Amino acid sequence: MFRPLPAFVGLRYAGARRRGNDSGGLVSFISGLSMLGLVLGVALMIVVMSVMNGFDRELRDRILGIMPHATIYNASGEVDWPSLRQQLALSPDVVAAAEVWQVNALARKGSQVTPLLVQGINPNTIAGVSNISRFLAPESLAGLMSDADPGVILGRGIADKLGVEKGEHLSLIVPGDGGAGSGRRAAHLAGFRVVDIFHSGTALDQSLALVDWSQARSLAGGVAGAGVQLRLQDMLGSYGVLRELLRELPRQDFYGTDWTRTHGNLYQAIQMSRNLVSLLVLLIIGIAAFNVVSTLVMVVIDKHSDIAILRTMGASTGEVLLTFVSQGALVGLVGAVVGGLLGVLGSLAVTDLVAGLESLFGIQFLKSDVYPVDYLPSQLHWGDVALVVGAGFLLSLIATIYPALQASRVQPAVALRNEQ
Repeated sequence: MFRPLPAFVGLRYAGARRRGNDSGGLVSFISGLSMLGLVLGVALMIVVMSVMNGFDRELRDRILGIMPHATIYNASGEVDWPSLRQQLALSPDVVAAAEVWQVNALARKGSQVTPLLVQGINPNTIAGVSNISRFLAPESLAGLMSDADPGVILGRGIADKLGVEKGEHLSLIVPGDGGAGSGRRAAHLAGFRVVDIFHSGTALDQSLALVDWSQARSLAGGVAGAGVQLRLQDMLGSYGVLRELLRELPRQDFYGTDWTRTHGNLYQAIQMSRNLVSLLVLLIIGIAAFNVVSTLVMVVIDKHSDIAILRTMGASTGEVLLTFVSQGALVGLVGAVVGGLLGVLGSLAVTDLVAGLESLFGIQFLKSDVYPVDYLPSQLHWGDVALVVGAGFLLSLIATIYPALQASRVQPAVALRNEQ
């Protein structure tokens, strides 16, 4: 069978077990460390990139799945909001629209008080804009519309702070602005029954409450806060779409905000963290790859006499160079592939592994009042795997060039004279 000499000898050097030779044993040990470092670096980078992809997915699917992509308001509040919703929904850039009345309030249960954002919604239209129903019982949204016993839906974080459970009652308070004189607004207080408690696993669990539209309007006491929430075809182009929609409205006192105002910093932080962490882990891969340099330099020193014999038997400079490139390429290939496999397995298991550790030790590593989500998400992209494995192998291959050049420059006469 035809076997190219450089590849055959290089692979023999890489896989041979050296016995009775201290320097050979040291070379094997360092070669193993280089391969191990490359394996860990590649695996770690794949896991880190998958976790960052997971955070990006949760921002899009969970946080921005519940919250709108954009909202249009009017300072006066005297607007036919259902008609405006229907008008905006006709735009080709809009997937769905729903009325909302937002008011900042305090929730009180006994002596416990916590701030929250109350959203008055129309249960018949909210489903097109928000996927909040994924985290609720089927009848919960309809339960908000009872006039005799108005209902409220709370995030799990708010319910935990207040110590309230489903079916219990609490008070929602909208503070006034300092008095009841002319032009001043008195505080509004109303009692609500907890219809349901949602747990989305995001920071919204700590701040969001839902009530019926009419109840939010009563709580607001005539203060502007009404608007139309929009879900758009292109989330990343929300700012431009919002400006165009505002320009098409007949009145000039409309204004709006999009998700980049409320969650844009979080999105940018995730992207920046992903880039920085990826750069750091790439440096780790680079360091591991360039350990191949020290390994091959020691091999060249150890194999001076073998190189000289190959040269005297007719091996060319190029063949000697390719011999040591083949050895380094094998180390890089095995390290990158094994690291890639471990990284894929780690990415698929990291969420369950962290959840298991939390359950085992009774602690929570991520909390939604500090982090965007209360668990460690992961989403594997095969393009990332190919990129990392390819980069690890390429860096290892580049690292072989210098020691291979040194090997090709060995002079047979000098090497054999030194062996005597």
